[in-house]
Amino acid sequence: MLMFSTSTHRATAPSRRSFLTGLGTVIAASSLPAWTAAAHTGASERVAIPAGVDPAYLRGAVEPFARTSIYVGQRLSLPMIDLAFSKEAAIPPHIWGMLYDDWAPAMEEEGLSVFLQGLENRGPNNARKRIYTSALTPDLYREMYAPKVRVFLDELFREDHAGEPLMQHYYDAYFDMYWDLHLGVRGDDIPDEVREIGEAFNTVLGFWDPRTEIVYENYMRVRELRPRLRDWIDDRVQDIIDRNIEHPERTFVHYWIENGNLDDDFRRKDIVFECFHNFLAFSQWGNTLYNVMARLDRREGDPVVQEWFQRTMENSPDERDDGAFTPLDRFVMELFRTISPNEGSLSTVENTQEGVTGTSFVLHPHPETSEDERHWQNPGAFDPDRYRTTPTAAAIGEERCAAIGFARCPFETASFTVEDGRRAELPNNGFGTVFATVDGQEQPLVDHAGYAPFGFGYRRCAGEWLTVDVVKDVLRKVWDEGIVFERLDLDEAQPLPVGPVVVIEDDIAFRRA
Repeated sequence: MLMFSTSTHRATAPSRRSFLTGLGTVIAASSLPAWTAAAHTGASERVAIPAGVDPAYLRGAVEPFARTSIYVGQRLSLPMIDLAFSKEAAIPPHIWGMLYDDWAPAMEEEGLSVFLQGLENRGPNNARKRIYTSALTPDLYREMYAPKVRVFLDELFREDHAGEPLMQHYYDAYFDMYWDLHLGVRGDDIPDEVREIGEAFNTVLGFWDPRTEIVYENYMRVRELRPRLRDWIDDRVQDIIDRNIEHPERTFVHYWIENGNLDDDFRRKDIVFECFHNFLAFSQWGNTLYNVMARLDRREGDPVVQEWFQRTMENSPDERDDGAFTPLDRFVMELFRTISPNEGSLSTVENTQEGVTGTSFVLHPHPETSEDERHWQNPGAFDPDRYRTTPTAAAIGEERCAAIGFARCPFETASFTVEDGRRAELPNNGFGTVFATVDGQEQPLVDHAGYAPFGFGYRRCAGEWLTVDVVKDVLRKVWDEGIVFERLDLDEAQPLPVGPVVVIEDDIAFRRA
């Protein structure tokens, strides 16, 4: 039996084994409340449910968690995942109760996310993925979203925050940015209960195991508040439709409405669902920020990363020299390759053994694939220049597939023209990867198995451009304002959840040099 410790840990060097163990196996009973240990003794035994613990929670969260198996899949040689590994309902089943009323997926009735749907159910030519992606292309970040992110960064790096643990301040300001990007609301226009459910959702994701009291309490609070959150989001979606907010074109929801037309490939209920499901998708921004700060820490950080950062920012970081990417693009991409905040691509696998119950998954690992010697001559080095020559998504067509040895491209190519007034297309390449052209110009994405932090092929993260652009703005601010990071010597740092199965010690501060 694998064991997973519930103790907090710094996110700078999380154990790969502890991550996988935390996702799908058993915590040592001695570290759990008595009722949670008893609840895991087996389906054949009758367990006395103590007062105060909702029996539906035991059935809907604890028992599915105990029956879940996650197997580590292969490191990929090409940046795509076979359709036999399905994305349909690919989430550990103890999470369903936070997303749906009846503790099980009800996608038709209550809405769904593209991140939980197999390719075969996404509409023609992966339509749902293209509609989602239409709101997150780099041109929109520059014109519509960057000012909102910079307001967030100004708040985060306020001078009165200097010298204090920074990640708590991050979460104090995070939900203003989150809801401003999605719905165009911030500040007093966000009800306290909407902020609270976001915090509770992130707490469940970080501490993860449903047999711990902190997860139980926050999980049930999410269930209590979710109907009100759903109604509030739906009202704000109507405000965007009616143009009752300033600049609706500065929200994700505007583009989902314009390009999905509220039809079956992206229904209104799906827009509402995406807005709160993104608690999960965006949760890893905190993990990324913490790891970036740790690497730039003057005393305990990575001197190679710091040298590259200085070299990048001193030499026209935003001007393309050669290749598809700017120096700052390449630096941030290498940060993501080496940090890899998302541990892998999770797929559902059908159980074929008679008598076997429970849910099985395969995890195709991201860090191990990014570090595979088959893909790089120097996989262990921090080297942003590796992206000067890597292929981009637009280059993967019939000719490239034939050169690899395929009789035809593994995925048929198609394109999607946006309807929001821009001259933008969302084609896919021969590996299934959706990319973008705007005003006839490719918006480049590396499409290489050795660059795995955002996944592969038709399943690649639609928020990649947005996430990279946000980190670029963080680094610009750090450089322009002479911000330096230092780990604090604290007797007891506050544990903070910053992503699925990741809880960090809030022990890094900043100051201006």
